[in-house]
Amino acid sequence: MASSSFLIKPGSKVSLKDHKTQETGKFKDKAEAKAALKAGVERLAKYQDILYAANTHSVLIVFQAMDAAGKDSTIEHVMSGVNPQGCQVFSFKSPSAEERDHTYLWRNMKALPERGRIGIFNRSYYEEVLVVRVHPEFLAGQQIPEELKTDKGIWKQRFEEINNFEQYLSNNGTTVIKFFLNVSKAEQKRRFLDRINRPEKNWKFSASDLKERALWDDYQKAYEDMLSNTSTKAAPWYVIPADDKKFMRWQVAEIVGDRLKALKLKYPEVSEEHKQRLQEAKIALEAEED
Repeated sequence: MASSSFLIKPGSKVSLKDHKTQETGKFKDKAEAKAALKAGVERLAKYQDILYAANTHSVLIVFQAMDAAGKDSTIEHVMSGVNPQGCQVFSFKSPSAEERDHTYLWRNMKALPERGRIGIFNRSYYEEVLVVRVHPEFLAGQQIPEELKTDKGIWKQRFEEINNFEQYLSNNGTTVIKFFLNVSKAEQKRRFLDRINRPEKNWKFSASDLKERALWDDYQKAYEDMLSNTSTKAAPWYVIPADDKKFMRWQVAEIVGDRLKALKLKYPEVSEEHKQRLQEAKIALEAEED
């Protein structure tokens, strides 16, 4: 299935009711899906190796989703074949006292990937137009000028700031790839019950998960507004069906692989002097007695 079918076109109005949560694609069974993911991970690892060697570009992958959509497991499976030296994962939870003393993008800026590396944000600066929007008390508690807290235009302002930030990253060689993992309310319920019923998964569930689930409709509206206003040419959003984790992981791997391939990077070419030294080293090594 073409990844473009999940791409949010810049300027389009998003209604999540128009986007599937369940998709199995071309796969007839688990074995096919597993094989396809393996091939996708291997392809991704190949391009990541070139990215690391070239050391001119970087990639930032952003994951946003409702609870239990599968962000953690997707990162684990898709990046399983990537050289750990070339990949960094950051999870952003409630800001610390130090982070609250800075602008909302500050902590994310510190975690941006270096050239040659893939950076992954498990949740991100987008929480500032999602959870903060759904919970007005969070905005009221932020250490920002009082007039901003009551300004109805604050969300539009933040959308513009985020778009400008991502354009800046793109202008400087960072490819921004954003995924919204679109899980259904029914599937979230099933996964929550699974976490409760299986002792080894109890640690994944907390009472706050139910409180956030009660705000499902508010979150859907916030996501729709975010997707409509921040999917740009420089940093587009992909809305991936998340009820079937096998399909979701494969599709994420395909999209990241496609975006890396599109960079058309090559391994660095060495100078003629360096090539001569390599030949001299080869001769010396081959002349050694075992």
